[in-house]
Amino acid sequence: MSPSPESAAAYISKLAGADAKEREAAAYALFRLGCASAEPVLKEWFADPEFRALAPAGGALLTVGLAVQPAIFEIIRARFGQPKLAQVPPDQDVLEFELDFAHGVRLDVMTPRTPAAEGPIAKFLARFGEGIQQVECDVREVSRATEILQQRFQIEPVYPQTRPGANQTRVNFFLAHVAENRKLLIELVESPKKPKKR
Repeated sequence: MSPSPESAAAYISKLAGADAKEREAAAYALFRLGCASAEPVLKEWFADPEFRALAPAGGALLTVGLAVQPAIFEIIRARFGQPKLAQVPPDQDVLEFELDFAHGVRLDVMTPRTPAAEGPIAKFLARFGEGIQQVECDVREVSRATEILQQRFQIEPVYPQTRPGANQTRVNFFLAHVAENRKLLIELVESPKKPKKR
């Protein structure tokens, strides 16, 4: 079941609220909503042994990406102690930071860098308002994961080639059907390789 825009928007309001316990509860609720919407698709993908083998050690980690208006972005960032902004390629026209909680709960909070621009977050906000914009799934090799999805699941990526993402990651995106007339953007994310210790 895909998250309803109303419930996601209501939880985003609480994420920006003054009560710390309510903020944390809202973060967990948003994470659950995003994961639940992606689950049917990801379950199918990870049933493929080769795709499953691309999960990082310890299993696939998910991050739920939220699109919020610039003013709400600043409030949420202030409420959580000004987390560091991600380094994002300029062509993506987005400001973002990550929030990490216990039990693997991760949120990416995003807003347009230039609100009048035609970037993906600005377009999402104009069309749907604040809500869950994407679910990010960690993989060890985005290019190979993309090939598997194209060849075995006949699903085409948003971009023909893997591209740079935030904080030196490599990414590609898939618009997956999650319910009747509902699609969800799933981002495959490959983290930079850590140098081996000598």
